[in-house]
Amino acid sequence: MRRNHQPSTMPSTLLFDFTTSDPSPASDWHPINDDVMGGVSESEFTATDDGAAFTGTVSLENGGGFASVRGPEKEWDLTGHEGLTLRIRGDEQRYWLTTYTAPGGPISYRARLQPPKDWTSVHVPFADLTPYRRGTKRPDAPPFDPSQLRTLGFLIADKQDGPFRLEIAEIWAPDASHS
Repeated sequence: MRRNHQPSTMPSTLLFDFTTSDPSPASDWHPINDDVMGGVSESEFTATDDGAAFTGTVSLENGGGFASVRGPEKEWDLTGHEGLTLRIRGDEQRYWLTTYTAPGGPISYRARLQPPKDWTSVHVPFADLTPYRRGTKRPDAPPFDPSQLRTLGFLIADKQDGPFRLEIAEIWAPDASHS
């Protein structure tokens, strides 16, 4: 995650704008929590006055310990862009931005986020996205291909037991003048 990056000549591509309410795109996102493996963590993704919020409680009970949310699948070709920018604020806990290039998402490409309590724009270069499968790094996986972005989401894990709140206003692939 970084705030300065090399200029590009591509225009900005808006992926999600949760600050609009007609219709609210937050309702198209769905949680995927550790209950898929017996855990009891809970989360939701809801519209707020400022955008959308990924909220819930992570529990380490029953071998659990993660909560995630994923956006709707769509085909984005971000060739020529070098990353994503997110307008977010958090609770100072550690999150992951997760991206997927295949329908159903067997491999996630992740980057760590730790947003402050105030709104900020965070830039994540595509080169910083690391491939994972079910929580394990996969160095044998191909690198992230920005021409194949299918969906993205957020994950909280890493033994962070308790309530959490991550707010998102917008997500876009910027040109140099909008980063």
